[in-house]
Amino acid sequence: MENFEQLFSILNTEAQKETEGTYLEGLLVALEKWLDGDLHVDVHNLSKEEIRKAIQIAILKGMREGTQPNHQMTPDTFGFLLSFFVEQSFEEQLQAGQSLNVTDLAVGTGNLLYALMNAFDGKIEATGVEVDELLIQLAAATANLLEQPVELHHQDALKDLLIDPADAIVCDVPYGYYPNEEVALDYELCAPEGMSYAHHLFIEQSVNYVKEGGYMFFLVPATLFESEQAQQLHKYLKKHVWIQSVIQLPENLFTSRVHEKSILVLQKKSATMRAPKEVLLAKVPNMQNKEALAMFFEKVRMWKENK
Repeated sequence: MENFEQLFSILNTEAQKETEGTYLEGLLVALEKWLDGDLHVDVHNLSKEEIRKAIQIAILKGMREGTQPNHQMTPDTFGFLLSFFVEQSFEEQLQAGQSLNVTDLAVGTGNLLYALMNAFDGKIEATGVEVDELLIQLAAATANLLEQPVELHHQDALKDLLIDPADAIVCDVPYGYYPNEEVALDYELCAPEGMSYAHHLFIEQSVNYVKEGGYMFFLVPATLFESEQAQQLHKYLKKHVWIQSVIQLPENLFTSRVHEKSILVLQKKSATMRAPKEVLLAKVPNMQNKEALAMFFEKVRMWKENK
């Protein structure tokens, strides 16, 4: 049994002892006991990634048992790919030993953000925003156990935020309609009629809170540019950002066409920078095909050199 599986077994057993609430609430109690020293876990042989993976598996179990539609986790595959694109976009800065300020406006339990922070251990200072109280409590406990520097804000990310502009935004963009129509009125991407798309508003809010020339890395519905509000989104993007990349993800990562997602990489316009010569349009091969995956990464590097 691998280290992270042993840790999951400990957390799973402890979470199930809490019979009053849900499994996720029991898991939060277990994590807090671990932090307080009331649950013994031998961490000497555990890496930050093993700790993150064990907690992730436990959270996934809890989400599958629950019924809350907003309780969803970004799979590790996406974190791995986003880490690559962040590395390519900030290669000079990272090689110079400079840190990045990264914000996730829908941080959830923090899995995507912490996968990125572990990949660039010590080089990222992070901020996360989450409206769900249980999810952000799980994110806070996980951050403490990983000893990763993250500032968490419990609020609706589409309202005014007291955070500094980031070098980069990463976000598994929440999909669907945004219920607070009064708040939506403040956005350029507010729907002319009816309710506005939350995923459109999250993209606009990201543009609001990223520095000029900064990058945004989104996981978006594969049908993002096919909806009835797509023309409005195109117009907004053309005005404020440069589209860097649109990356189609493998179909086998999703249970159905409806759930398929793509990676969208945007750069906020800056007077001191220029748009890429062409947008990178590519499809990630089956992640099990290492040769094809290596060719995909090389294609991205070549595009970067020529952009």
